[in-house]
Amino acid sequence: MKRVFLAFFVLLVLAGVGGTAALWHFAHRPGPLQNPVDHVVPHGSTIMIAHDLAGAGIIPNGRVAELQFRLLARLTKSDGALHAAELHFVPASSVLDVLDVLRHGTPVSHHLTIPEGRTARQITTLIAQDPLLSGPMPEITEGALLPQTIAYERGASRKQIVHRLETLMTQTLAHVWAGRDSDPALKTPQELLVLASMVERETGDDAERPQVARVFLNRLSLGMKLQSDPTAIYDLSDGLGVLDHAVTHDELHMAGPHNTYEIAALPPGPICSPGLAALNAVAHPAAGDMLYFVADGMGKHGFSHDLHQHNQRVDALRTLKAPYRAPVNQPDRASRP
Repeated sequence: MKRVFLAFFVLLVLAGVGGTAALWHFAHRPGPLQNPVDHVVPHGSTIMIAHDLAGAGIIPNGRVAELQFRLLARLTKSDGALHAAELHFVPASSVLDVLDVLRHGTPVSHHLTIPEGRTARQITTLIAQDPLLSGPMPEITEGALLPQTIAYERGASRKQIVHRLETLMTQTLAHVWAGRDSDPALKTPQELLVLASMVERETGDDAERPQVARVFLNRLSLGMKLQSDPTAIYDLSDGLGVLDHAVTHDELHMAGPHNTYEIAALPPGPICSPGLAALNAVAHPAAGDMLYFVADGMGKHGFSHDLHQHNQRVDALRTLKAPYRAPVNQPDRASRP
């Protein structure tokens, strides 16, 4: 670096910023930044970058200081180009430290979380409202995105985020399907995805998911209606997945393409984006001949092998006067407990 300084000595003198020793001191002395900061370095010339950094208090302010910064950037240009990005600067960074960050610093990562069980409409809102993303919001197919927390850089496009999550779901579903326990009730990966979306909305308890999956698989094998509340709610809410009130008995029996109280099969498509735990629960369900489940009033569910045992659980729930959670049941006992 000293050899380069000598080559530009005359330039420094003409610029009125002092000699090599003065510039060397300027390059190494602690900078004015008092607190750590993530700063968006703009695209543009070195002049623009110097002015921006000085204005942000990352390098010394003033015309001479900015000129010295530009000369140092030129003298050290063999170290690499200056990058425009959101970068992290630590307190008291010298000008040489700042130049190193501009050339070799890793852009600041931001994170977006898509929780398990969200519908396409809900996911669209999450991505569209993220102020650090750019570009228009692409259309999302229900169940096509894998719930995940992903890192991205400021300015990443919404299209890129959607594509990444779609790719993750495609890869994950293929992997889960390849390693599944074979069950004649499910014939395609898409059917596994649909059932997993129902399991996801039925319970958030990882331990219960394989049991819920088994109930639905047993019902499918017997040709029984699945009678899953979330499928009715999906239609009632026009795909939002939530209502502003407790679902009623009459609403559960309103006709709808996904309503498994009315159709004797899987819904035609997913009702949300299931997470890996729900996918695995359907791929590796619990053993047993359970056909019913109902909330136990304490945040879990009771599973029954026959209608008589199930109705006893429903009656016990009525006695507890717990908040309503309509059971998966035969039509003759699908009334509110």
